[in-house]
Amino acid sequence: MNALVLAFLNSWRGLRHGARTERAVRQELVLLALGVPVALLLGATLWVRVALMVSLLLMLAAEFLNTAVEKLCDHVHPGHHPMIGTVKDLASAGTFMAQVAALLVWVAALIERLG
Repeated sequence: MNALVLAFLNSWRGLRHGARTERAVRQELVLLALGVPVALLLGATLWVRVALMVSLLLMLAAEFLNTAVEKLCDHVHPGHHPMIGTVKDLASAGTFMAQVAALLVWVAALIERLG
């Protein structure tokens, strides 16, 4: 049980740090805060509501991982390096794919609701 508590505290510390220091994380936290109530109204079924909320959570998770990669790259190699740039671009592409996936889920839910 101690390991679970410590893992939660580490995660909470990371969440707070990201919210304090990263604009993109703050933006996606706002999207999550606004999106949860909208998901509850927009989703016609429980599973659609869950899919809408999970898509936002996965988008935020990808943003945290992208931020972690960028911080690590900057720490390991503070100057400009082409390979570091490629690593950052790859992490950014992962974030973009999560955003596209979330958009697809939300558009599908909207079409289902209006159709």
